[in-house]
Amino acid sequence: MAFAQLTFRESLRDIEACLRAHQSKLYHMGIRGRVSRNTLANANSVRDWRIYEDFTHVLISIARDLYLGESSGVDLVQSIYALDATTIDLCLSLFPWAKFRKHKGAVKLHTLLDLRGNIPTVIIITHGKIHEVNIIDQLVFEAGAFYIMDRGYLDFPRLHKIHAASAFFVTRAKKNFKFKRLYSQPVDRSTGIICDQTVTLVGFYSQKDYPDKLRRIRYLDSNTNRRLVFLTNNFTLPPLVIAQLYRSRWQVELFFKWIKQHLRIKKFYGTSENALKTQIWIAISVYVLVAIVKKRLRIDGSLYRILQILSVTLFEKTPMLQALSLQEYESEMPDAPNQLTLFD
Repeated sequence: MAFAQLTFRESLRDIEACLRAHQSKLYHMGIRGRVSRNTLANANSVRDWRIYEDFTHVLISIARDLYLGESSGVDLVQSIYALDATTIDLCLSLFPWAKFRKHKGAVKLHTLLDLRGNIPTVIIITHGKIHEVNIIDQLVFEAGAFYIMDRGYLDFPRLHKIHAASAFFVTRAKKNFKFKRLYSQPVDRSTGIICDQTVTLVGFYSQKDYPDKLRRIRYLDSNTNRRLVFLTNNFTLPPLVIAQLYRSRWQVELFFKWIKQHLRIKKFYGTSENALKTQIWIAISVYVLVAIVKKRLRIDGSLYRILQILSVTLFEKTPMLQALSLQEYESEMPDAPNQLTLFD
Protein backbone atom coordinates (compact mmCIF):
# COMPACT_ATOMS: atom_id res chain seq x y z
CA MET A 1 0.00 0.00 0.00
CA ALA A 2 2.78 2.41 0.98
CA PHE A 3 4.65 1.65 -2.24
CA ALA A 4 1.52 2.23 -4.38
CA GLN A 5 0.84 5.55 -2.65
CA LEU A 6 4.48 6.57 -3.10
CA THR A 7 4.28 5.74 -6.83
CA PHE A 8 1.10 7.78 -7.14
CA ARG A 9 2.69 10.80 -5.42
CA GLU A 10 5.83 10.50 -7.55
CA SER A 11 3.70 10.52 -10.71
CA LEU A 12 2.03 13.74 -9.60
CA ARG A 13 5.41 15.29 -8.77
CA ASP A 14 6.66 14.41 -12.25
CA ILE A 15 3.70 16.22 -13.82
CA GLU A 16 4.20 19.20 -11.52
CA ALA A 17 7.91 19.42 -12.36
CA CYS A 18 7.12 19.29 -16.08
CA LEU A 19 4.58 22.08 -15.74
CA ARG A 20 7.01 24.24 -13.73
CA ALA A 21 9.68 23.72 -16.39
CA HIS A 22 7.31 25.12 -19.00
CA GLN A 23 5.76 27.80 -16.78
CA SER A 24 6.92 30.67 -18.95
CA LYS A 25 5.53 29.04 -22.06
CA LEU A 26 2.25 28.31 -20.27
CA TYR A 27 2.07 32.03 -19.41
CA HIS A 28 2.13 32.93 -23.10
CA MET A 29 -0.61 30.33 -23.70
CA GLY A 30 -2.92 32.18 -21.28
CA ILE A 31 -2.27 30.19 -18.08
CA ARG A 32 -1.33 32.86 -15.52
CA GLY A 33 -1.32 31.01 -12.20
CA ARG A 34 0.84 28.24 -10.79
CA VAL A 35 -0.43 24.73 -11.57
CA SER A 36 -0.80 22.88 -8.25
CA ARG A 37 -0.01 19.23 -7.69
CA ASN A 38 -3.60 17.98 -7.51
CA THR A 39 -5.02 20.07 -10.35
CA LEU A 40 -5.11 17.18 -12.83
CA ALA A 41 -6.48 14.71 -10.29
CA ASN A 42 -9.23 17.13 -9.29
CA ALA A 43 -10.13 17.88 -12.91
CA ASN A 44 -10.38 14.17 -13.71
CA SER A 45 -12.66 13.62 -10.73
CA VAL A 46 -15.18 16.41 -11.30
CA ARG A 47 -15.55 16.42 -15.10
CA ASP A 48 -17.88 13.74 -16.44
CA TRP A 49 -15.95 11.07 -18.33
CA ARG A 50 -18.77 10.78 -20.90
CA ILE A 51 -17.68 14.11 -22.38
CA TYR A 52 -14.39 12.55 -23.43
CA GLU A 53 -16.13 9.37 -24.58
CA ASP A 54 -18.39 11.36 -26.93
CA PHE A 55 -15.42 13.36 -28.21
CA THR A 56 -13.49 10.15 -28.91
CA HIS A 57 -16.40 8.67 -30.88
CA VAL A 58 -16.50 11.81 -33.06
CA LEU A 59 -12.79 11.38 -33.76
CA ILE A 60 -13.27 7.67 -34.50
CA SER A 61 -15.95 8.51 -37.08
CA ILE A 62 -13.57 10.95 -38.79
CA ALA A 63 -10.66 8.49 -38.72
CA ARG A 64 -12.69 5.60 -40.13
CA ASP A 65 -13.76 7.72 -43.10
CA LEU A 66 -10.13 8.67 -43.75
CA TYR A 67 -8.93 5.05 -43.64
CA LEU A 68 -11.85 3.61 -45.59
CA GLY A 69 -9.66 2.63 -48.54
CA GLU A 70 -6.70 1.50 -46.45
CA SER A 71 -5.45 -2.07 -46.69
CA SER A 72 -6.20 -4.29 -43.72
CA GLY A 73 -3.14 -6.48 -44.32
CA VAL A 74 -5.16 -9.28 -45.93
CA ASP A 75 -6.22 -9.14 -49.57
CA LEU A 76 -9.97 -8.94 -48.94
CA VAL A 77 -12.57 -6.32 -49.79
CA GLN A 78 -14.66 -7.09 -46.70
CA SER A 79 -14.13 -5.29 -43.40
CA ILE A 80 -11.95 -7.12 -40.88
CA TYR A 81 -12.26 -6.54 -37.15
CA ALA A 82 -10.17 -7.88 -34.27
CA LEU A 83 -11.92 -8.29 -30.92
CA ASP A 84 -9.93 -8.54 -27.71
CA ALA A 85 -9.58 -7.18 -24.17
CA THR A 86 -6.74 -6.15 -21.90
CA THR A 87 -6.66 -5.94 -18.12
CA ILE A 88 -5.44 -2.73 -16.49
CA ASP A 89 -4.13 -3.55 -13.03
CA LEU A 90 -4.95 -1.16 -10.19
CA CYS A 91 -3.84 -0.85 -6.59
CA LEU A 92 -6.78 -2.09 -4.51
CA SER A 93 -6.04 0.30 -1.63
CA LEU A 94 -6.30 3.29 -3.98
CA PHE A 95 -9.12 1.89 -6.14
CA PRO A 96 -11.33 -0.07 -3.68
CA TRP A 97 -14.32 0.17 -6.05
CA ALA A 98 -12.44 -1.91 -8.67
CA LYS A 99 -11.88 -5.07 -6.60
CA PHE A 100 -10.83 -7.87 -8.94
CA ARG A 101 -9.26 -10.43 -6.63
CA LYS A 102 -8.58 -10.61 -2.91
CA HIS A 103 -5.57 -8.26 -3.04
CA LYS A 104 -5.87 -6.86 -6.54
CA GLY A 105 -7.94 -4.29 -8.38
CA ALA A 106 -8.47 -4.08 -12.14
CA VAL A 107 -10.64 -2.88 -15.00
CA LYS A 108 -10.84 -4.32 -18.50
CA LEU A 109 -10.59 -2.43 -21.76
CA HIS A 110 -12.58 -4.25 -24.47
CA THR A 111 -11.83 -3.14 -28.01
CA LEU A 112 -13.11 -3.95 -31.48
CA LEU A 113 -10.34 -2.81 -33.83
CA ASP A 114 -10.92 -2.04 -37.50
CA LEU A 115 -7.79 -3.37 -39.20
CA ARG A 116 -8.07 -0.70 -41.91
CA GLY A 117 -5.82 1.79 -40.16
CA ASN A 118 -6.08 -0.04 -36.80
CA ILE A 119 -8.84 2.30 -35.62
CA PRO A 120 -10.84 1.25 -32.53
CA THR A 121 -14.53 1.20 -33.44
CA VAL A 122 -16.03 -0.10 -30.19
CA ILE A 123 -14.49 0.55 -26.78
CA ILE A 124 -16.07 -0.72 -23.57
CA ILE A 125 -14.56 -0.25 -20.11
CA THR A 126 -15.82 -2.77 -17.56
CA HIS A 127 -15.01 -4.12 -14.12
CA GLY A 128 -12.16 -6.62 -14.13
CA LYS A 129 -14.51 -9.47 -13.22
CA ILE A 130 -16.51 -9.19 -16.46
CA HIS A 131 -15.58 -12.02 -18.84
CA GLU A 132 -14.59 -11.02 -22.36
CA VAL A 133 -17.18 -13.22 -24.05
CA ASN A 134 -20.05 -11.15 -22.58
CA ILE A 135 -19.03 -8.21 -24.77
CA ILE A 136 -20.26 -10.08 -27.87
CA ASP A 137 -23.81 -9.46 -26.62
CA GLN A 138 -23.26 -5.69 -26.91
CA LEU A 139 -21.97 -5.69 -30.50
CA VAL A 140 -23.89 -5.03 -33.70
CA PHE A 141 -22.39 -7.17 -36.45
CA GLU A 142 -21.78 -5.97 -39.99
CA ALA A 143 -23.02 -8.35 -42.67
CA GLY A 144 -20.14 -9.79 -44.70
CA ALA A 145 -17.45 -8.60 -42.28
CA PHE A 146 -14.89 -10.84 -40.56
CA TYR A 147 -14.49 -10.88 -36.77
CA ILE A 148 -11.22 -12.32 -35.49
CA MET A 149 -11.19 -13.53 -31.87
CA ASP A 150 -9.03 -15.71 -29.64
CA ARG A 151 -10.21 -18.77 -27.72
CA GLY A 152 -11.54 -16.66 -24.86
CA TYR A 153 -14.52 -15.81 -27.07
CA LEU A 154 -15.33 -19.40 -28.01
CA ASP A 155 -19.00 -19.59 -27.06
CA PHE A 156 -21.11 -21.39 -29.64
CA PRO A 157 -24.49 -19.69 -28.93
CA ARG A 158 -22.82 -16.30 -29.36
CA LEU A 159 -20.86 -17.43 -32.42
CA HIS A 160 -24.14 -18.54 -33.97
CA LYS A 161 -25.46 -14.99 -33.48
CA ILE A 162 -22.59 -13.77 -35.66
CA HIS A 163 -23.45 -16.43 -38.22
CA ALA A 164 -27.15 -15.45 -38.13
CA ALA A 165 -26.14 -11.83 -38.82
CA SER A 166 -24.51 -12.97 -42.11
CA ALA A 167 -21.08 -12.09 -40.74
CA PHE A 168 -18.02 -14.34 -40.47
CA PHE A 169 -15.88 -15.28 -37.49
CA VAL A 170 -12.42 -16.81 -37.20
CA THR A 171 -11.31 -18.21 -33.86
CA ARG A 172 -9.29 -21.06 -32.40
CA ALA A 173 -10.65 -24.35 -31.15
CA LYS A 174 -10.00 -25.54 -27.62
CA LYS A 175 -8.24 -28.83 -26.92
CA ASN A 176 -11.44 -30.51 -25.72
CA PHE A 177 -13.38 -29.52 -28.83
CA LYS A 178 -15.64 -32.44 -29.84
CA PHE A 179 -16.87 -32.71 -33.40
CA LYS A 180 -17.99 -35.03 -36.15
CA ARG A 181 -16.17 -34.79 -39.47
CA LEU A 182 -18.47 -34.76 -42.49
CA TYR A 183 -15.83 -34.52 -45.23
CA SER A 184 -12.39 -33.10 -45.98
CA GLN A 185 -11.06 -30.88 -48.74
CA PRO A 186 -7.74 -31.57 -50.47
CA VAL A 187 -4.94 -29.32 -49.17
CA ASP A 188 -1.39 -28.37 -50.10
CA ARG A 189 0.66 -29.40 -47.06
CA SER A 190 3.66 -27.39 -48.26
CA THR A 191 1.78 -24.22 -47.26
CA GLY A 192 1.44 -25.38 -43.66
CA ILE A 193 -2.20 -26.46 -43.98
CA ILE A 194 -2.61 -29.96 -42.54
CA CYS A 195 -6.35 -30.43 -43.07
CA ASP A 196 -9.45 -28.51 -44.13
CA GLN A 197 -12.61 -30.17 -42.80
CA THR A 198 -16.34 -29.55 -42.65
CA VAL A 199 -17.62 -30.62 -39.24
CA THR A 200 -20.61 -30.44 -36.92
CA LEU A 201 -20.76 -30.37 -33.16
CA VAL A 202 -21.64 -33.54 -31.28
CA GLY A 203 -24.02 -33.78 -28.36
CA PHE A 204 -27.61 -32.65 -27.98
CA TYR A 205 -26.90 -29.31 -26.30
CA SER A 206 -23.89 -28.51 -28.48
CA GLN A 207 -25.91 -29.02 -31.66
CA LYS A 208 -28.66 -26.88 -30.19
CA ASP A 209 -26.14 -24.09 -29.48
CA TYR A 210 -24.71 -24.22 -33.00
CA PRO A 211 -26.88 -26.32 -35.36
CA ASP A 212 -25.04 -25.38 -38.57
CA LYS A 213 -21.83 -26.70 -40.07
CA LEU A 214 -18.40 -25.41 -39.14
CA ARG A 215 -15.10 -25.34 -40.96
CA ARG A 216 -12.12 -26.77 -39.10
CA ILE A 217 -8.64 -25.93 -40.39
CA ARG A 218 -5.48 -27.39 -38.90
CA TYR A 219 -2.34 -25.37 -39.54
CA LEU A 220 1.36 -25.79 -38.76
CA ASP A 221 3.01 -22.49 -37.88
CA SER A 222 6.54 -22.75 -39.26
CA ASN A 223 7.80 -19.91 -37.04
CA THR A 224 6.90 -21.60 -33.75
CA ASN A 225 6.47 -25.20 -34.95
CA ARG A 226 3.04 -25.24 -33.33
CA ARG A 227 -0.09 -26.92 -34.65
CA LEU A 228 -3.09 -24.59 -34.55
CA VAL A 229 -6.75 -25.39 -35.12
CA PHE A 230 -9.04 -22.67 -36.48
CA LEU A 231 -12.83 -22.62 -36.56
CA THR A 232 -14.79 -20.45 -38.97
CA ASN A 233 -18.19 -20.25 -40.64
CA ASN A 234 -16.63 -19.16 -43.95
CA PHE A 235 -16.35 -21.99 -46.49
CA THR A 236 -15.16 -20.03 -49.55
CA LEU A 237 -11.79 -18.50 -48.66
CA PRO A 238 -8.63 -20.59 -49.11
CA PRO A 239 -7.52 -22.18 -45.82
CA LEU A 240 -4.24 -20.26 -45.83
CA VAL A 241 -6.14 -16.96 -45.94
CA ILE A 242 -8.06 -18.03 -42.83
CA ALA A 243 -4.73 -18.57 -41.07
CA GLN A 244 -3.54 -15.16 -42.26
CA LEU A 245 -6.73 -13.58 -40.96
CA TYR A 246 -6.10 -14.96 -37.50
CA ARG A 247 -2.50 -13.77 -37.63
CA SER A 248 -3.76 -10.23 -38.26
CA ARG A 249 -5.37 -10.33 -34.79
CA TRP A 250 -1.93 -9.38 -33.48
CA GLN A 251 -2.70 -5.76 -34.40
CA VAL A 252 -5.10 -5.40 -31.48
CA GLU A 253 -2.34 -6.61 -29.14
CA LEU A 254 -0.07 -3.89 -30.54
CA PHE A 255 -2.86 -1.35 -29.98
CA PHE A 256 -3.10 -2.29 -26.30
CA LYS A 257 0.68 -2.17 -25.93
CA TRP A 258 0.83 1.24 -27.61
CA ILE A 259 -1.94 2.66 -25.44
CA LYS A 260 -0.66 1.28 -22.13
CA GLN A 261 3.06 1.93 -22.61
CA HIS A 262 3.23 5.12 -24.62
CA LEU A 263 0.15 7.00 -23.41
CA ARG A 264 0.88 5.95 -19.81
CA ILE A 265 -2.66 5.16 -18.73
CA LYS A 266 -1.21 2.93 -15.99
CA LYS A 267 -0.33 6.10 -14.03
CA PHE A 268 -3.65 7.63 -13.07
CA TYR A 269 -4.19 11.13 -11.71
CA GLY A 270 -7.24 10.55 -9.53
CA THR A 271 -8.58 7.39 -7.92
CA SER A 272 -12.31 7.63 -8.60
CA GLU A 273 -14.03 5.67 -11.34
CA ASN A 274 -14.74 8.92 -13.15
CA ALA A 275 -11.06 9.93 -13.05
CA LEU A 276 -9.90 6.55 -14.35
CA LYS A 277 -12.36 6.46 -17.25
CA THR A 278 -11.55 10.08 -18.09
CA GLN A 279 -7.86 9.32 -18.48
CA ILE A 280 -8.47 6.18 -20.52
CA TRP A 281 -10.77 7.99 -22.95
CA ILE A 282 -8.30 10.88 -23.25
CA ALA A 283 -5.53 8.39 -24.07
CA ILE A 284 -7.64 6.75 -26.78
CA SER A 285 -8.64 10.13 -28.22
CA VAL A 286 -4.94 11.04 -28.50
CA TYR A 287 -4.30 7.77 -30.35
CA VAL A 288 -7.10 8.51 -32.83
CA LEU A 289 -5.99 12.14 -33.22
CA VAL A 290 -2.50 10.98 -34.15
CA ALA A 291 -4.02 8.54 -36.68
CA ILE A 292 -6.02 11.43 -38.22
CA VAL A 293 -2.93 13.66 -38.41
CA LYS A 294 -0.93 10.86 -39.97
CA LYS A 295 -3.49 10.32 -42.72
CA ARG A 296 -4.33 13.96 -43.47
CA LEU A 297 -0.69 15.03 -43.63
CA ARG A 298 0.29 11.85 -45.49
CA ILE A 299 3.07 11.02 -43.04
CA ASP A 300 4.87 7.72 -43.57
CA GLY A 301 6.14 7.34 -40.00
CA SER A 302 4.52 5.10 -37.39
CA LEU A 303 1.89 6.40 -34.99
CA TYR A 304 4.30 6.08 -32.07
CA ARG A 305 7.02 8.05 -33.84
CA ILE A 306 4.55 10.88 -34.50
CA LEU A 307 3.43 10.95 -30.87
CA GLN A 308 7.04 10.84 -29.69
CA ILE A 309 7.89 13.93 -31.73
CA LEU A 310 4.77 15.79 -30.63
CA SER A 311 5.49 15.06 -26.97
CA VAL A 312 8.88 16.80 -27.06
CA THR A 313 7.75 19.72 -29.24
CA LEU A 314 4.43 20.37 -27.49
CA PHE A 315 5.44 23.83 -26.21
CA GLU A 316 7.53 24.82 -29.23
CA LYS A 317 6.28 27.19 -31.91
CA THR A 318 7.23 24.84 -34.72
CA PRO A 319 5.05 24.11 -37.77
CA MET A 320 3.66 20.60 -37.41
CA LEU A 321 4.91 19.35 -40.76
CA GLN A 322 8.39 20.65 -39.97
CA ALA A 323 8.40 18.96 -36.57
CA LEU A 324 7.15 15.65 -37.96
CA SER A 325 9.78 15.66 -40.70
CA LEU A 326 12.60 15.43 -38.15
CA GLN A 327 14.66 12.28 -38.60
CA GLU A 328 16.45 11.94 -35.26
CA TYR A 329 13.46 10.52 -33.42
CA GLU A 330 13.31 6.74 -33.61
CA SER A 331 10.48 4.51 -32.50
CA GLU A 332 11.04 2.22 -29.55
CA MET A 333 8.52 -0.25 -30.93
CA PRO A 334 10.20 -3.35 -32.34
CA ASP A 335 10.26 -3.78 -36.09
CA ALA A 336 8.72 -7.23 -35.78
CA PRO A 337 6.62 -8.29 -32.77
CA ASN A 338 7.50 -11.45 -30.90
CA GLN A 339 5.51 -14.11 -32.69
CA LEU A 340 6.04 -16.81 -30.06
CA THR A 341 2.73 -15.93 -28.38
CA LEU A 342 0.97 -14.84 -31.53
CA PHE A 343 -1.76 -17.49 -31.39
CA ASP A 344 -2.40 -17.56 -27.63
